[in-house]
Amino acid sequence: MDAPQAPYPYNPLALARLMGPTTPTLDRLVRFLGSVRGTDKVLMFIQYFTKIVIWYIQRTGSSTSRNLFSKLLFRKPTTLTTHLKNLAGPVSDFRILLRYYGLVPLVQYMAFIEHHPPTSQFLLHVERLQNLCNLIYYPLEHAYWLGAHNVLPLSKKTTNRISIWSCRFWAAYVLLQYVNLEEQRRIVNEKEANLARRIKAGELDDVGQNRAALMTVSAQRRNIYINYVINTAYLPLTIHWSLENSSFPDIGVGICGTIAAICQLYTTWESS
Repeated sequence: MDAPQAPYPYNPLALARLMGPTTPTLDRLVRFLGSVRGTDKVLMFIQYFTKIVIWYIQRTGSSTSRNLFSKLLFRKPTTLTTHLKNLAGPVSDFRILLRYYGLVPLVQYMAFIEHHPPTSQFLLHVERLQNLCNLIYYPLEHAYWLGAHNVLPLSKKTTNRISIWSCRFWAAYVLLQYVNLEEQRRIVNEKEANLARRIKAGELDDVGQNRAALMTVSAQRRNIYINYVINTAYLPLTIHWSLENSSFPDIGVGICGTIAAICQLYTTWESS
């Protein structure tokens, strides 16, 4: 009988050994955070969720939050809100800078759909219009960022106008996305009905393939519904930033942005 192997000697510098020889979740997290999209969605959550926290502190600062945050951070709630704003500001600014390359995948996608068009001609036209909106949106957003940081010699008024117009084209994209999603939903419904009819008629007798096909349709439908939520969260934000004088409250911006961020964190994680 072989002698039992001696356990590894305890070494505080080798605690990572406890994680095992494979770390699939950690590997996935590295892929997630290593992608621009993954990093952007994490920062997006921070940017918008801090608005909710700030609103809560300001709303209850005279009682609950003063006791809670003073114990945790030894600071007054008004000071904490300043720190959170100091965090959210650069995060928001960095997210805009992070989109510097946006035109490159856009042009790539524009070429892709021309050579590999969707099954619906109507959907192709909608996506062409959306691409046109983004083709204008990205350069305007870049110009806004460069003007806001005095890289381009633009007045504050001109910079603000550029920002508003960039958001108007973003809003147009969001409105078109509803048309896009509704057409996708119609296509998925037809695909599901056709699949059910063929299974019922006995044309498809492979149980495994039938189950896989139904799961694919179900995943497509779930993705459409998630994008409906994301788009609905973005809509008031794009309208808010498209107006010169909007009365949309900052807490509304925080809630809508947080919802969109959580949904996109989920979809990005699932694709990592």
